Formats: sequence, C-alpha cells, structure tokens
Amino acid sequence: MNGELQQFAPIGLLVIVAVAFVSAVVFLPSLLAKKRSFSRLKDTPYECGIPADAQTHTRFSVKFYLVAMLFILFDIEVVFMVGWATVFRDMIKSPAEGGIGWLMLGSALLFIAILEVGHFYIWKKGALNWAPRRSANPSE
Repeated sequence: MNGELQQFAPIGLLVIVAVAFVSAVVFLPSLLAKKRSFSRLKDTPYECGIPADAQTHTRFSVKFYLVAMLFILFDIEVVFMVGWATVFRDMIKSPAEGGIGWLMLGSALLFIAILEVGHFYIWKKGALNWAPRRSANPSE
C-alpha cells in the first residue's frame, strides 16, 4: 500500500507548490503594497495625457453582431465536418461489410448544400457587406 501511494508523491508535491504559489501571488501584493488612494481625477480615462473626448462605451452597428452570429454558424459547420472527416475513412466499406461511408458522404453533401443555400441567401441580402453601397453617379 505504501509503495502505491509513493508514486503519487510528486503529484501531491506539485499541487502543494501550485497552491502556495497562487496564494502568494494573490495575497502578498495586498499585504506588502501601500494602500491606494482613490480620487475622481485619478480614475478618469485618458490617452497620451489628453482627456478623452468620446464616450468609452460606443455603440456597434447591428451588422457587426449579424456577422458575428454568421461566423459562429459557419464555425459550427466546420466542427461538424471535422468530426465527420475523422471517421469517414473507417466507414467507407461496402454495405455488405457493414459500411455506411457512402450514406455518410451523401448526408454530408446534403448538409453542406443546405448551409450553402443559407450562405448565398445572406450574401444576396447584403448581410456580409460592411460598407454602404456607393452610387454609380458621384453627384448623388
């Protein structure tokens, strides 16, 4: 029993050292440092010594959030395709051998086709255009 526990001694020592280090990093600065004085002037934001003119919380365009959601949607598509690609080679046997590789390929192509229809739809709707359209006539 003692020999079995002895193999875990380096891990226990590592945990003890990690906890001691984290405790020191978190608590020692508050014990050793001078107490900070707060004032409204010291807490105002500035850039290069000049007070900021604009608000710190600016509003983003709705297009930013739309593109972010579309990125997440197509990123999830990639996650599904990577999982599919890792097992496809093992599954591409004949149906008599119990393989479903060709069915998987068809399902994946249908999945991509459905997502590409959505991609072309949002492209035609202009969801991916960041800049406003320029008119052909510069006088407008």
